[in-house]
Amino acid sequence: MKVGYVRVSTLDQNPARQMELMKSLGVEKIFLDKISGKDTNRPQFNEMLSFLREGDTLYIESFSRLSRSTKDLLSTVALLTERGVNLVSDKEKVDTTTPQGRFMLTVFAALSELERENILERQREGIEIAKTEGKYKGRKPVETTDRFFFVAKAWSDGNLALKDAIEQSGMSSSTFFRRCKQYNIHKESSKSS
Repeated sequence: MKVGYVRVSTLDQNPARQMELMKSLGVEKIFLDKISGKDTNRPQFNEMLSFLREGDTLYIESFSRLSRSTKDLLSTVALLTERGVNLVSDKEKVDTTTPQGRFMLTVFAALSELERENILERQREGIEIAKTEGKYKGRKPVETTDRFFFVAKAWSDGNLALKDAIEQSGMSSSTFFRRCKQYNIHKESSKSS
């Protein structure tokens, strides 16, 4: 299905030019937001994302209609790609139904990954600086209590459901599993005769 997304920044702006473009492209369903593109918290934008199915093609006038933020744009493009939705941007002449368009998406994905790695690197650097200045101590480790060993043993012996064991331990599921691994506690498999 050909789906269009049209956005103008304010109620006063006229979306007629974008609507005419959608009509000329043969778009079957249009989602229209009259709201800023500063973030993805837009009613019609979110409804459009829920509506799109694998094999659909999303038409936009330009990438700026999807988002004003590079991060949000890359995230949206990644989501569309993951769902098998094609994307056509008229202004940038990107059409992911073509080899060149798919190449552009690969470039976008690489940029997104690079940005994510840069953010993590800056975060690590910031933490290291804060540690050397004595301003960052990290999260307090979760203590392993007698209660943990009691519920983990009950779960291991098959006397307590996993969900209940995690809840009663007072730990997150990832911490519970990490501690079970650390102390070599595992669910005993039922023996077959």
